[in-house]
This record gives sequence, C-alpha cells and structure tokens, in this order.
Amino acid sequence: MNSSAKQKRKWDRNDLPQGAEKVVAVQEMFDAIAPRYNFVNRLMTFGLDAKWRKRTVDSLLLPAGSRVLDLASGTGDLCIELKKTGIIAFSVDISLGMLKADRSGSPRSQADIQRLPFPNACVDGVTCGFALRNLENLQTFFTEIARVTRFKGRVALLDVSVPTNSFVRFGNSIYFGKIVPVIGGLFSDRAAYKYLPRSVAYLPKPEEIVEMLERSGFADVKHEQLSGGLTQLFTATRN
Repeated sequence: MNSSAKQKRKWDRNDLPQGAEKVVAVQEMFDAIAPRYNFVNRLMTFGLDAKWRKRTVDSLLLPAGSRVLDLASGTGDLCIELKKTGIIAFSVDISLGMLKADRSGSPRSQADIQRLPFPNACVDGVTCGFALRNLENLQTFFTEIARVTRFKGRVALLDVSVPTNSFVRFGNSIYFGKIVPVIGGLFSDRAAYKYLPRSVAYLPKPEEIVEMLERSGFADVKHEQLSGGLTQLFTATRN
C-alpha cells in the first residue's frame, strides 16, 4: 500500500496523526485536494471565506507598500486580498500542489512554515489562513513568525472555531461533520474533507493561543469570533 493510500485509510479510521507523521500527512492531503480546493471552499462556506479573508487583511492595519508573508498560502487567496490593498505579498506553503495552483502572481516558496527560510525582522507582517490546526507545534510556529516580523509589525491568524452559542454550535457540527465530507467526496477527496472538520480538535483554547503569542514576543494580542463563531481571528503586534 502506498503512502497516500495509507493516509486515506488513516483519515477514514478517524485517527488524528501527531508529530512528524502529521506534517507528512497534511502535506500529502493538500497536494491531493489542490486542484479543486477553491471550488469546494466557496461551495462549503457559501462564499463567506472571502469575507473572512478581507477582515484578516484589514486587521493588519498596515499601509500600502508593506511586505507581508502569507503562510500556508494555499492557492493564494489571501495574497490576492493583500495585493488589493497595495501590500507586497509573499506566498509560502509546504504543499507543492497548492503552490502550483496559486493564482495570486506573488513570489512563491515551498517551505515548512515552522522553519522559515527568511532572515530576522525581514517583513512588516504575517498572515495565515486556516492552518494553525494543521501545524506540528503551535508554539514553535509563533516563535518563528515573531522572528521574521519587524518591531511593531503585525500578524493576523485566521482559523476555524467552535461557536459559543449552543444552537449555532449544534448546526455547525452537523454541517461540517456530516455534510462537508459528502461535498468533499463528490467534488474532491472525501477522506480529506472528513479530516478537516475534525482537525479543530488540534486547536488549544483561544486564551491559551493568546498566551502562546504573548510568550513568543507579541503584544496587544486580540481574539475575535467571526460569523457567529464559525471562524476565529487572532491579531497581534510584534514587541
């Protein structure tokens, strides 16, 4: 059995890989779903993902001409949004499949975003969309983005969330737990879209993430839920 087939079997068993195994599994998964990623995203979020990305870029509060790394950049949606505001965006992702599907026209680099191939204090900001839960070690990642962000630079980190409202939380669990895998199976890879809703279990509580960012060298750390808690956004300023 090849590695891709093994990973699909693992997702289907409801396992959540850890450590180095998780890094490889996530990379292979995103390589596999890259060709249909944008289409399935728009479909399953009813287009709300565009609103979330705009809010993420606006929260950076950076002027035109600023240099921003978009980490786990996928097909370049956040880079496109960054460029609309005059920001110079750089696309970084571990998945070669995603980088090949990048439509932003930004400079691209394949790299593990926990080990960035960039010098200290080289950018004015960092964005990251829907990838925190896919990382091997969040504290390592936060320390790394602090390293490459200049003093008073800004970061904006977007990911899924667990709604605090019980009614919204119930509906969200049904939709993303039951319906999203079916949509993914019809148009892309069912195993991958079965994993993605469950991967929220990797995320620490928001207050823990805030503390981790502060320990990494960030100040003015803020957390907010978007669209009733379907997603969440962390923003911070480099100390």
